[in-house]
Amino acid sequence: MNFNSVDISETDIYNYDPQLLALLLYDHTTHKNIMWCTDDYANMGIGYRAGDEIKIELIIGENDRLIVPRALKPKEQQRSRTRVKAEVFTPTWLCNEMINDIDEATVGRPNVFNTSYPDRTWTPVPGPIELSDKVTWQDYVRYTRLEITCGEAPFLVSRYDTVSGKSIPVPERIGMLDRKLRLIAENIDDYGQWLKWVKIAYQNIYGYEWQGDNLLLARETLLFTFIDYQVEKFGPDYPIRRETLRDIAYIISWNLWQMDGLKCVVPNSCGMKPSSQQSIFEEPQMEPCRGCLKDDIRAHNGIYTYIRDWSIEDEEKGKVRFVDLMKKK
Repeated sequence: MNFNSVDISETDIYNYDPQLLALLLYDHTTHKNIMWCTDDYANMGIGYRAGDEIKIELIIGENDRLIVPRALKPKEQQRSRTRVKAEVFTPTWLCNEMINDIDEATVGRPNVFNTSYPDRTWTPVPGPIELSDKVTWQDYVRYTRLEITCGEAPFLVSRYDTVSGKSIPVPERIGMLDRKLRLIAENIDDYGQWLKWVKIAYQNIYGYEWQGDNLLLARETLLFTFIDYQVEKFGPDYPIRRETLRDIAYIISWNLWQMDGLKCVVPNSCGMKPSSQQSIFEEPQMEPCRGCLKDDIRAHNGIYTYIRDWSIEDEEKGKVRFVDLMKKK
């Protein structure tokens, strides 16, 4: 498997470990695969419509690399997705500026991880990173971060520049997860302890996205980011274990999920449904979604999405409806 490519091959992932690709496509709310949620691929035929699941057989073999990062898509397709879905990716340099502002507020001083310049470049601060008396590196790794409408997750990880599509070397990366992983690498040399804290870092970053192709790209990018940082820390000859990649992919499959961010439900799951106020002997009466009619985020008749509370070991008990985390007005 080519671990260095910006455009990750689904066929390569499948040939390396079919279970790994299955995890990256899994939706823990519906217990099915994530959906396309875009008609960009409808001309491919059966199985490629917006409401269809993204099945493994549809994106490997002759259809390998059907799904590519936005920067590598044809310009007309980029413009179309901007018009139809308001899809606009934040340039990497701007992601860096915004995350730097978060770090300044968190740590209490500027330029914690890098120094940015007016020409939209940045220089990493020489390590090891020093935070503050009030913020330890363990605290920083445990901070929960969420990227809303995450697309390919450029605020979480920065394997490549979102505009040019060019790869970014590990020491120069700026994502919120990248920063956590840098701190871990600078403070731990034992592989077992390193892996323990890397999993904690992954458990504390989240992102949701409507379009399934973007979500798959984001999940793949987070998985390959793990590989990049292991190689950077322990060298290319240190074994990359399938079981470890499955563990990381499992965390990613929970923490990056498919959702309508305005309703906290599975995309397009609201609609006309049988009334719950009628007898089973009556002719079915259909009623619209009250949440959509009243703009009430807690009254939708769609499928509310779940994420995972990793402080609870049991998977079923650790399931949390995302809407229940929203503050009531």
